[in-house]
Amino acid sequence: MARDFLLNLSNQILQSKDELNRMDAECGDGDFGTSMFVAFTNLQRVVQSSQGEDIGKLFTDAGQSIIATAGGAAGPIFGTLFIEAGRAVKDRSALGLSDLAGMFEAALIKIQERGRAQVGDKTLIDALDPAVSSLKKSLANKTPLTIALRDAANAARSGYEGARNLVARQGKARYLAEQTVGHLDPGAYVTMLLFDTLYSVTK
Repeated sequence: MARDFLLNLSNQILQSKDELNRMDAECGDGDFGTSMFVAFTNLQRVVQSSQGEDIGKLFTDAGQSIIATAGGAAGPIFGTLFIEAGRAVKDRSALGLSDLAGMFEAALIKIQERGRAQVGDKTLIDALDPAVSSLKKSLANKTPLTIALRDAANAARSGYEGARNLVARQGKARYLAEQTVGHLDPGAYVTMLLFDTLYSVTK
């Protein structure tokens, strides 16, 4: 599942290059899609050449490849997401709901420690935080994995779409202040794709 997830997510992001650039151009430099395209093209090579069954190492290697190739803030942010997720499941060869909840909670915590972003700042946190909360709730309720991932994907999508009417308080977009209202965040979009893809590979 882990390899399929990473490869499918990469394909989704590569196909979204122009849309991500368009979104970024509304409140930023307009190169986010290009940066993600380069990073996830390299990530595909890393995944395809990987050996062994250690999912933690696979995610950690994926994150390091993103940091090495993605420009701007995107590299450290999304690289950290995958590296911390991988560290949470070191030596695991299969993943359950508890693992997935732990992976993405660890990623959320580290990203917030580094960037200080909170829910409502119009960043990927607006999609990641509700998805993690959904996974933790599903874990507590002993929800079946597929339904739990569906709910997490819906939560990420709602968070992404709900941030449209927020004022950006992080990154270069923050300098535009009220002008960012009505626009969507490309980092939150990629995060939404992440959870959509995770759900799709487990259906």
